[in-house]
Formats: sequence, C-alpha cells, structure tokens
Amino acid sequence: MAEGQAPEGSARLGERPEGRREPRRPTAPDGLLVVDKPSGWTSHDVVARVRRLAGTRKVGHAGTLDPMATGVLVLGIGRATRLLTYVVGADKEYRATIRLGVSTTTDDAEGEVLARVGAEGVARADLEVGVAALTGAISQVPSSVSAIKVDGQRAYARVRAGEQVELAARPVTVHGFVVHDVAPGVAEGLAVLDVDVTVVCSSGTYIRALARDLGAALGVGGHLTALRRTRVGGYPLAVARTLEQLEAEVAVLPMAVAARATFPARALTEHEASELSFGRRLAAVAGGPVGTAALPVAAFAPDGTLVALLADDDAGRSRPVLVFAPA
Repeated sequence: MAEGQAPEGSARLGERPEGRREPRRPTAPDGLLVVDKPSGWTSHDVVARVRRLAGTRKVGHAGTLDPMATGVLVLGIGRATRLLTYVVGADKEYRATIRLGVSTTTDDAEGEVLARVGAEGVARADLEVGVAALTGAISQVPSSVSAIKVDGQRAYARVRAGEQVELAARPVTVHGFVVHDVAPGVAEGLAVLDVDVTVVCSSGTYIRALARDLGAALGVGGHLTALRRTRVGGYPLAVARTLEQLEAEVAVLPMAVAARATFPARALTEHEASELSFGRRLAAVAGGPVGTAALPVAAFAPDGTLVALLADDDAGRSRPVLVFAPA
C-alpha cells in the first residue's frame, strides 16, 4: 500500500511558509501520548509531527495504523518509548465497514478491483455464520500489502515494486466480531452489502484480512471501506487527542498513569523497590498478577513511582524485564 502523503497543493497541519522557522517548543515530559490519527496520514507522519510538538526526537509509536485508517495511535515520548514494545502486544478494538461483493488487491478501498460479484444473495444468517467462523482462535494470512518484513523489506514495498508476495498464516485471536448494521447498496451498477462491525482482537490481527476472508467464505469477495481503531489496551478513543488539539497542548500521560492503564499492577515494599533497582528478582506473589513477555506486570514503589516491568519465570520468581528506577 502506498505511504500516505498530503494531497498536492495542501499543507500539513501547522506547516509554516517557506523561509520561516517556528520557535523550538519546550521538551514534553516522559510519558505516552494517545493520538486520534487522521485519515491519509501514515504512522510515521504522526511521529514526525509529534517530534516537533514535543520538542524531542525521542518519539516512537506502538504499532502501525494504515494511512486510510483513523483512531487510536499510541506514542511514547522520552523514557516511555521503552514501554512501547509491550504496549504493542495489548489487545485492540476497531469499528469497521466491510463491503461485500467486491474484492481488491489491497483488501481495502485503496486497491485495484480484482473481482465483482453481486452480493444480493447473501442472507443475514449466512453473514452471521461467516462472522462466527472468524471468531476465536484462528489462523490468518496477512494482507500482502502489510508492514510485515520479508527478507528485511516491508511486504507492501515489495508489492509496489511488482513482486508477488505470499505471507505465511499466523495464529491470532478474535475476541469479538459483532455485526451492527447491514446496508444493501449499489456500486457502479453492482449490488453490494456494506456491513458495519466491531472487532476486538489480539495484536497482529489484520482487519483487512478479516474483510477479505469473510467475503471469500460467502463467495462474493469483500474489502474494507472504513476503519477506526477505538482502543489499544487500556487507552480508549476517549483519551485520544487530535493533532489540532496537540498543537495547543501536548497532553502526555505520565509514566505511572500510562502503565496502570494497560498492565497488571503490583505494589512493592521499599525493600522490593530497592531490590528491583539493582535488577534483582523478587518472589512471585501468590494469587497476584502474572507477568509474561508479551504483557508484563507494572511494579510500583510505595510513593506510586513506576519502578519496573516484571515477568514471571519457571522458578516462581518475578524478574525485571525493564527497570525505570535503576540504583
């Protein structure tokens, strides 16, 4: 898929006339920033803009969002960029519209049409059966224009270069796949169905691939026409800020607040906080939160400071995978 660019003749938000340089902004504090990404922007575009707004180059994002898509994009600033590796593994929620009757090269509305098959024969009961088959633990082949790397190069870049790209299926979990509305319509003389859905899924799930596979199962093809990410882990759209709002104020979630929103929490004693600051392991708490490599436990000092992220080992110990308050 082509990288999102500003339309010709348009200016990005906050862009200055040539020859004028805006004053450097004060450096924003360490923490996470939840952005409501606009359509047409790549995740890299948003990072570049936030680097300017936050007054630092130390900005990263927790997982790519397609240029066509809008919604929650979690960014880390300063030391909080170290949290992003683990935020990426959190589950996600989307609102989407799937058009049945047309399949495309990119499995979304930005691709070229591959096939057109009238969807007037698709009954609601058939649709629900197809959705149910794509719910739970499934094996999914990502779209060939995904950001997955193949021999060190993004799959979408290889497709743009004219290569045939076939990606291996991978296990994902679709926790919820709910149909809200089904609207019959006509597109270029063809009967189509536009299906509004909510999807809650594990990290690594491609909503475009769900649209493709649902259409294939129903025998009419399908692609995504709209996608809005409404939650990443504990960061919902309600706490997201538009780029226009961030121009006025860079609303950063402090490290401790950001960690509590997504990770299980463990309260430490002063002694435990000191041990972790030296990178030492702690005894796991019976019945307490269990940390894994994908989603560790956030450990907090008695004063509420985020000390470390912990994962449990096979010996019943909690080891620090990331220490924020080293001795």
